[in-house]
Amino acid sequence: MTVTGTSIYARARMPFFFSVFIFILINSICAHFSSAKSPPEDLIRSLRSSSSPLILPLVLSTNSSPPSIEGNFRRQLQKEMHRSDNARMRLYDDLLTNGYYTTRIFIGNPPQEFALIVDSGSTVTYVPCSTCEQCGKHQDPRFQPDLSSTYQPVKCNVDCNCDSENVQCIYERQYAEMSSSSGVLGEDLISFGNESVLQPQRAVFGCENVETGDLFSQHADGIMGLGRGQLSIMDQLVEKGVISDSFSLCYGGMDVGGGAMVLGGISPPPDMVFSRSDSGRSPYYNIELKEINVAGKPLQLKPSIFDGKHGTVLDSGTTYAYLPEAAFEAFKDAIVNNLHPLKRIHGPDPNYNDICFSGAGSDVSQLSKSFPEVEMVFSNGQKLSLAPENYLFRHAKVHGAYCLGIFQNGKDPTTLLGGIVVRNTLVTYDRENERIGFWKTNCSELWERLHIPGASSPAPSASYSGNTTISVSPSLSPSGPPDSTFPGHFEVGVITFDMSLSVNYLDLMPHTSELAEYIAHELEVNINQVHLLNATSQGNGSRIQWAISPSGSSDYISNTTAMSIISRLTEHRVRLPDTFGSYKLVEWRVEPPKKRMWWQQHLLTLIVGIIVAVMLSLMTLVLWHVWRHRKHQTLGSYKPVNAAVPEHELQEL
Repeated sequence: MTVTGTSIYARARMPFFFSVFIFILINSICAHFSSAKSPPEDLIRSLRSSSSPLILPLVLSTNSSPPSIEGNFRRQLQKEMHRSDNARMRLYDDLLTNGYYTTRIFIGNPPQEFALIVDSGSTVTYVPCSTCEQCGKHQDPRFQPDLSSTYQPVKCNVDCNCDSENVQCIYERQYAEMSSSSGVLGEDLISFGNESVLQPQRAVFGCENVETGDLFSQHADGIMGLGRGQLSIMDQLVEKGVISDSFSLCYGGMDVGGGAMVLGGISPPPDMVFSRSDSGRSPYYNIELKEINVAGKPLQLKPSIFDGKHGTVLDSGTTYAYLPEAAFEAFKDAIVNNLHPLKRIHGPDPNYNDICFSGAGSDVSQLSKSFPEVEMVFSNGQKLSLAPENYLFRHAKVHGAYCLGIFQNGKDPTTLLGGIVVRNTLVTYDRENERIGFWKTNCSELWERLHIPGASSPAPSASYSGNTTISVSPSLSPSGPPDSTFPGHFEVGVITFDMSLSVNYLDLMPHTSELAEYIAHELEVNINQVHLLNATSQGNGSRIQWAISPSGSSDYISNTTAMSIISRLTEHRVRLPDTFGSYKLVEWRVEPPKKRMWWQQHLLTLIVGIIVAVMLSLMTLVLWHVWRHRKHQTLGSYKPVNAAVPEHELQEL
């Protein structure tokens, strides 16, 4: 922001030395704000020179408030996580940034790791195969059947479609966004990470040979099919008797992402809202939606409008929500008519006629002051309350602006509810009892609060296994409390990490600024938070050290943001252009915020106080000086009559 103003001399004509003093004070304020936007220089210097930095785990603050329904449910769910019939898995990515959520699974022996989109609308799990003729560049290397001692192709039989030579079973899947996947079927060990108590299980999956559309260009490796069907990972695990016929998903909120997934049954919390889900109604997970209320008033629609074609479908693999034409128009008008003073603006993409509004501010928790509450009413009379983050997405170009994330479903009478509707909502797909439950909670924190003591962290990515060193202070463990130096809520000051790049050091150095921009984009931080600490030559490649500092005027990085940054680094989810070659994460460290002295914490207040005192003194001095000048001028120009020169006696003063 450019600040303009009038020169100090044009207003007060103060002495030169005084203007210099004010100039120094103003510069001090600017320096204070500038230092707040980047890590303290002495801390950066210490990071550059320190050979054994303090390593601390990231932990969420504990809640000391009295037991609540949510607290009791978390304790109950944590106990259930020890059961052998559950697979507990972490969710990654962000719904609107990536368009999906992923989880990590391992296939084969030795295990090969993959990031798969969690999709309740798909009935097959598949990953790119090493023999793929048309597969994009994804997050992890392709599956290599020859390297797995337990892999077996699924031979042609009467229960599957066969290849042209009638040797092996094949699969083909096409999606509404005009993307497709096809390949052969294989069987191998599938495991769900070290944080899951479910042992590896043999299961049938797809080995891709061709992918098109979004599937070709996406970052994730493939799809984890949770739908109803013979090839669904859920149906296979249930048929083996290793889990009960239920699974749960919990998607993070608008600004955070992440979440949790449980394969197997859990005891629902007492206030979970349920809707019947008729497996005979459609092959998809449906609910019996009968009414939508906006600001407490029902839309003037017949209940049958939500029962067209496939009915109301809940699909975790779809980003937004889509309503039949009449329902969409009624919903849009109700939202617009119940907005507090906001300005209608154009959407971020001129190719789409998005309905957007500015002036709501950036704080998600305050959106309910500008946007109305929405309720979904089920046929049993139970209601699911939707916060603004459940039907809005952020405008990509205008700060404090939001757009409707619910659209018209073309001429299709189906009501399709994507992931945006269930952000910060635990959704239980109780297939055994043909019902789907909804429970509002903070999904980004749910995983951490349900931590199993003694469970190890996920296995490292195969793309850098054996090359990553993550040190932990002897006095701390990943599941333990923070060090006594930082009781309660642990705060992260700076995150540093070392990368090993295959590109030559001399070729890399002219492009470090460009590399910093890519890192900022991949870690979802501002470019002024990314700082180059050191770069050295390492054989034919390079080793480069970075620091991620707090944003804006903050002194620390929030736990959620820090966990997101570290998970993206350690799971090798940072994508760099081919010009930088391949990279490996060598080491990462966390530093607490540097404690500031009292005068540093209150520097701005002190400076403002000094300026106010000086300005008041200056104004007093100037007024006194003007008064003296006018008094002297008046007295000096007065002349008694008897002392005047005769020709001046009649002159006017």
